[in-house]
Amino acid sequence: MTFDFERKHRFAIIGGGPGGYEAALSAAQLGAEVTLVEGAGVGGAAVLTDVVPSKTLIATADAAQAINGAGELGVQFFAKDGSGKPLKPETAINLHAVNKRILALAGQQSEDMRQQLIEAGVTILSGHGRMEGDSAVVVSTGPDGTDFDRIEADTIVIATGSTPRELPAAKPDGERILTWKQVYDLQSVPEHIIVVGSGVTGAEFASAYMNLGAKVTLVSSRDQVLPGEDTDAAAVLEKVFTRGGMTLLARSRAEKVVNTGSGVVVTLSNGDEITGSHCLVAVGSTPNTENIGLEGAGVQTADTGRIIVNRVGRTSIPNVYAVGDCTNLIPLASVASMLGRTAVFHAMGDAVIPFSNNKIAANIFTSPEIATVGWIDGDDAEEYKLPIAANPRAKMMSVRDGFVKLYARKGSGTIVGGVVVAPKASELIYPISIAVDRRLTVDQLARVFTAYPSLTGAINDAARAMHGINLRGF
Repeated sequence: MTFDFERKHRFAIIGGGPGGYEAALSAAQLGAEVTLVEGAGVGGAAVLTDVVPSKTLIATADAAQAINGAGELGVQFFAKDGSGKPLKPETAINLHAVNKRILALAGQQSEDMRQQLIEAGVTILSGHGRMEGDSAVVVSTGPDGTDFDRIEADTIVIATGSTPRELPAAKPDGERILTWKQVYDLQSVPEHIIVVGSGVTGAEFASAYMNLGAKVTLVSSRDQVLPGEDTDAAAVLEKVFTRGGMTLLARSRAEKVVNTGSGVVVTLSNGDEITGSHCLVAVGSTPNTENIGLEGAGVQTADTGRIIVNRVGRTSIPNVYAVGDCTNLIPLASVASMLGRTAVFHAMGDAVIPFSNNKIAANIFTSPEIATVGWIDGDDAEEYKLPIAANPRAKMMSVRDGFVKLYARKGSGTIVGGVVVAPKASELIYPISIAVDRRLTVDQLARVFTAYPSLTGAINDAARAMHGINLRGF
C-alpha cells in the first residue's frame, strides 16, 4: 500500500471497547482522520455488560461484607422496638436497585467516553463493521442491515472483543441459566446460585453473590479455584469461600444444565445432580471474529478464531492491527488499552515499546482481591512471602487473610514479580509494578518510605526481609 502524505492518515477502527477507544483517541490526538465503528455503544462489552458492571456489583458486595463484619471492630447496629429494647436489624440487599444503579453507571461511562471521542474529532458510526480487503471497511448501519457506509482507510484496527462461551447442554435463557451479561436482570438475590467455572469470572461472581447473602455452589473442573493462578493465593481464596459457607466442587465437570421452571438442575459428569435457583455459566469467552472480513483480507487467525498479532498489535497484513480479546494476547481491558495506543503509535511511525507479558499487572476482584505482576515462577528467582496479618494496619482493620509475595532474581536482587492478596490489592500492586518495570532491586524498594501504619508497609517489609536472603550468592 502507498500513502499520500499530503492528506491525513486515515484510520478505520472496528469495535469501541477499551482497545478501540484508546486507539481512536490516540490517533485523533496525533492528527489522524479517525472513524470508529461500534454496534452496542462506546466502551463495548467491557463498559456496558462486563468489567464496569461486574466490578460495580462487587463494590456493593464489599460494602455489604463490611457492614456484616463491623461487629469485629466494635461497631454494632440496633433498632428499638415499641418498649425501647434493642433489636439487631438484618442487612437487606435490594438487588433491583443495585442493578439499576449498575446499568446507569455503565451507560454514563459509555456516554462520557463517546463525548471524549467526539471532542477529539472522531467520527462514530453505529453498526456492524466488516473489512473489504485491507484498505476499506463496510459498515451496515440500517436497522435491518441493508444500509451501508464505506470507509477508505490507510490503517485498520480490529477491536471486536469477545462474547461469553456457551455450553451446548447449558444454553443461557436469561431467566435461570445465565451468562455474566444477563445477571443484571435479576430482581432479587438468588436463593442458591450454582456457578459453573472457577476461573477469574466465576470466582469473582461466586465471591460477590456469597457476600450479598446467596447460597453459592462453585463447580470447578480443576483441582483448585483459579487454575493457572498463584497456588498460595488460590488456597487463601478457597479458605475464605469455605468459611463463608460456599460449597466447592473440585474436579467436577458440568455436563448439562436444565431450567425446571422453578429452579435449575446441574448434572455433573459423574452423574451427580445439584439443584439450585439459578446457574451462572462462566466457562470463558469466544472471540468476535466471524463475519468481519478477516479471511478475505488475508488476516491470520489461530484455531480458536483469535487474531494472531505481534508485540505491537500488527497482524499478518502490515496495515491491519488487532487489539483486545479478539487477539491471541492476554484478555485484559488494560492490555487492550495499552495495545490500542501502541498499535496507533506504530502505524503512525511514532516510537513504541513492544508489549511484554512480564510487566502486566492484573487483578482478580474477589474478596480478598488477588493482584499479580511480572514473572512469578522459575528457578532463577527467589521468593519471599509475608502474611498480611503481620501488618499493623491490617490488624487495625481486622484483616486476617492474605499476603504479600515478592520475587527477586538470584544474583542481582532485581524484583521480577509479585503477588498481593489483600483488600484493595488492585491498588497495592502498583509499587511492585513500578519496581518490575524499572528493574529496581529489593534494597532499592526497601529504602522507599511508606506511611505508617499502612498496608503498603507490608511490601516494604517484604523487600527489607529479602535483604537478608542470599540473593547474590548463587
